[in-house]
Amino acid sequence: MAREDQREGRGGRDRRRRDEEPESELVDKLVHINRVAKTVKGGRNFQFAALAVVGDQKGRVGFGQGKAREVPEAIRKATEEAKKTMVRIPLREGRTLHHDADGRWGAGKVTLRAAPPGTGIIAGGPMRAVLESLGVQDVVAKSVGSSNPYNMIRATFDALKGQNSPRTVASKRGLKVADIVNRRNDGASAPEAVDSQS
Repeated sequence: MAREDQREGRGGRDRRRRDEEPESELVDKLVHINRVAKTVKGGRNFQFAALAVVGDQKGRVGFGQGKAREVPEAIRKATEEAKKTMVRIPLREGRTLHHDADGRWGAGKVTLRAAPPGTGIIAGGPMRAVLESLGVQDVVAKSVGSSNPYNMIRATFDALKGQNSPRTVASKRGLKVADIVNRRNDGASAPEAVDSQS
């Protein structure tokens, strides 16, 4: 019995170590800090709102918001929330998106396009923070409409959540992955597709 308990205890410690390891690999980026003033009888009360993005640069990313009287505390709260809300996004060859995607949140609209190797991350502000944390290396992104960082980040997540890998599409349609990939390659070689990329 004692031995079994020891084994369970050791397993618990190992499990804790495994949980701690991914956290050390996470990259967190502060996107925006907003100072808010509330006017009261004795003067003004200042608070800070922080917006942060966290990712493991291997296909997982999340964002969070935090409010506090002090900036470091607001950033800590935002980072903690971002870690809790992380989602997994399938990446093509671990460097770009599988297909083009549009995202929208409120008045913020974004377009994300897969890009060939060597393109880099062509994106601005909050979108760049999300894509870098996700681990995308080649992508072309464009934001239209609202430049509010909250809207832009939510719109970017809306676009990313629509990403489907060939394996997912194949399982839904009852096809083989090779059939889906071959169709995509045939489409890429068509003159219309080449014109749209240039």
